[in-house]
Amino acid sequence: MTTPDRQTDPSAKQGFAFGFSIVAAALLFVAGLVAVFQGISALAKDDLYIAGPQYVYEFNLTTWGWIHLIIGILAIIVAGGLAVGSEWARISAIIIASLSIIAQFLWLPYYPLWAILIIALDLVVIWAVATWKPGATDF
Repeated sequence: MTTPDRQTDPSAKQGFAFGFSIVAAALLFVAGLVAVFQGISALAKDDLYIAGPQYVYEFNLTTWGWIHLIIGILAIIVAGGLAVGSEWARISAIIIASLSIIAQFLWLPYYPLWAILIIALDLVVIWAVATWKPGATDF
């Protein structure tokens, strides 16, 4: 009996993706929590963030506050479901992370470095959740 090569063994790849899915749940939770704080900050003090002149996707900060607050709350809920391996959470995580990418892209003029960081985290979340197949591991 031969042992499968680690490079061609699909279960090793799935184990790696499973580990990243747990990390993705944690990252989604943290990104959601920070989005909640970002939303509260924008709602509480409208003069905290400043955008450049004539920004095409300009909303007032109260609107941005509500957008970030809602996406953050949904991300926290989905991260909880993702941590326990719910199928609905996997699909929802991809949707929420995609919406977060769009919101952060539109938020770039207000806080560019933070928006780029969250976009990168959301991409890792989408990759991890999209590549992990729960039934393919033998743990």
